[in-house]
Amino acid sequence: MSELSGVYPPMDRSTARPVEDRLAVPSATARGGLLLRRLLDRVAGLRRGVLRLVLPDGSVRLFVGGEPGPRAELRIHSARLALRTLLGGSVGFAESYLAGEWDSEDLVALLELFERNADVWGGAYYGSGAIALVRRLRHRLRANHRPGARRNIRAHYDLGNAFFAAWLDPTMLYSAALFADGAADLEAAQLSKCRHLARLIELRPGHRLLEIGSGWGTFAILAAREFGAQVTSITISPAQYEHARRKVQELGLADRVEIRLQDYRDVEGRFDRIASIEMFEAVGEAYWPIFFARLRDRLAADGVAGLQIITIADRWFETYRANPDFIQTYVFPGGMLPSPAALRAQYARAGLRDGGADVRYDPADYPGTMQGLERVVVLPWNERYTDEHVAFLAGAIREALAELWCARLLADGDAALERLVERHRALPASELRRLLRAARGEAIPGPARSRLRAALVELLDPARGAGATEE
Repeated sequence: MSELSGVYPPMDRSTARPVEDRLAVPSATARGGLLLRRLLDRVAGLRRGVLRLVLPDGSVRLFVGGEPGPRAELRIHSARLALRTLLGGSVGFAESYLAGEWDSEDLVALLELFERNADVWGGAYYGSGAIALVRRLRHRLRANHRPGARRNIRAHYDLGNAFFAAWLDPTMLYSAALFADGAADLEAAQLSKCRHLARLIELRPGHRLLEIGSGWGTFAILAAREFGAQVTSITISPAQYEHARRKVQELGLADRVEIRLQDYRDVEGRFDRIASIEMFEAVGEAYWPIFFARLRDRLAADGVAGLQIITIADRWFETYRANPDFIQTYVFPGGMLPSPAALRAQYARAGLRDGGADVRYDPADYPGTMQGLERVVVLPWNERYTDEHVAFLAGAIREALAELWCARLLADGDAALERLVERHRALPASELRRLLRAARGEAIPGPARSRLRAALVELLDPARGAGATEE
């Protein structure tokens, strides 16, 4: 969940019933069929809700739990899903989705169904012990000391402002929105979130406000324009820094908003208020004590800090912290979600008084945010393929995260791929060859990789004098 918290300085599963018991072995390979049987044996433990499973051969199985819960459908296109999931657990399941091996008409319902049955999966949720160990070791190597934090943030946010602008709403806010005030769309809900945070910390004209994690500058600008604050906003992403600073200058707010390229550990001075929106998740557990100590030291005697943080339930925290998930593996290297109890312990350790978690966030706010982003994303990528999108593909395709999103785009349909080919006809042969070499990488799952390579080879044809080879 995502919640807002205020902190202050110290004061002086029954088994599912399969409707159809027959399972035809998929035609791909006998081994794939056996693995799929093993996976379905685990799904048969479903306790809550209903899962409609469409197998690669077209047959259907329906699993009905003994308790109420979400209804969802999972369409399996390849038996490789079983291998990835049995070995890689939830991360393998997500990788299988990126490879186009399964899909669902309602991902939110499907993931909610799996979450509601989390007690059924047990250790299988994390996959084999060997792969889990490798992920843990890799996660530890991505620690957020100063150089590591810069590297981790740049690996994500410095994919390019044009890329994020292509699918974020106009506020460029990359966090859960707040729909509680009846916001009609994602943009309105994001601005509602910002205003609510400012009111939560009782932001007043003339207050010195420190924002930890600038994003693309929206909250800092709103705090200055609507609440009269004198804002210092910090980020360690050069791309976000340049965008936010330019935006502040264009709006004539340079005398009221200062954007700094600075680590939170290096900020000096005292502030009446501190705000941070979904930045804490990137701090890393080893650095939580340092973060809250800095928060304490930077707050004025009567100051207040408001943090929007994604938390994980206390009952799952110990298992989660020992098993890096898909987000930590591919999206936010070095990150870690806290639990409410872990946050309270950190507040106490730093000598901060807990102002209590804000309860206005509804569990539907995060899915609502993602669904809003989906409405923003689908049209630009699939119907309005622009030069900015091509610039992203040309400049960042070698990055693992970009490759994964690119693969998902290519798996979405031939129309998008055709637009990619058409747009890339203007690129020089040297750039096309570079892209082709990048498309060999294993980070792009097999089906999408093959299609991308074929498209690039088509562009590198003899008529252009480049030669249709991969060398």
